[in-house]
Amino acid sequence: MRWALGALLGISLNVTAAETPLRFAMPDSWAMPMVQFERGRPTQGILYDLMLSLATQVGVPAEFHVLPRARVQSAMEHGEIDVRCYAAQSWLPNQSGDYIWSIPLLFQRDLLISRKDQPASADPATLPRQSIGTVLGYTYPTLQPLFDADRLQREDARNQEQVLEKLLAGRYRYAVSNQWTLDWFNQRLMPEQQLQSVAVLQEQKVGCYVRNDPKVPVQRILRTLLRMKMSGEIDEIIRLYTGSSEATP
Repeated sequence: MRWALGALLGISLNVTAAETPLRFAMPDSWAMPMVQFERGRPTQGILYDLMLSLATQVGVPAEFHVLPRARVQSAMEHGEIDVRCYAAQSWLPNQSGDYIWSIPLLFQRDLLISRKDQPASADPATLPRQSIGTVLGYTYPTLQPLFDADRLQREDARNQEQVLEKLLAGRYRYAVSNQWTLDWFNQRLMPEQQLQSVAVLQEQKVGCYVRNDPKVPVQRILRTLLRMKMSGEIDEIIRLYTGSSEATP
């Protein structure tokens, strides 16, 4: 019996290995609770779990490509990546190539944040000229006119966690973060050290898009994402890391 089970398992693994993997983009600018990188590879997080479950339900192996954010769209256009998640069409106004978008799956809230030695609220438009902590390659539509007018200046870090670390260390007075990463970062700090939100900059529904290629099971992927959303699975993944299930409002 053990031999028979082992043989069946071996056959199953060989079949899985023979399947063409589903290649996911993993920008190296992401931080927990979206994804954790260890030695350059994703190991856990909301988006890691979502992508892994998606590939499993579609019936193919997941292959994660960790890339600088600026390289992600180029990789999609050159057929190196099949699926990109945690994106919005408004972020890609000049998108070239043939892609199909999923329904909205998640909800991103971008915040202007500060240390607690700053006022509890702030209007970016009235701030004196200064540097704002930002992530390299990220777009901030609310702040962009102020950057263009040189009323505020970007100070880019490689990923979101580095932005928060620099704010905590006093490198600048204000920075931008999404709500999830801010909450995750604050968990390890004493209450008096925790960073605070002083303004909501943007709220955005985000989803995934798939390269429309005959070699990619596009409709299976989209149907699976829809099922994961409607069944509450995505909410459960979010709850696992954040304690709440705010996938979309």
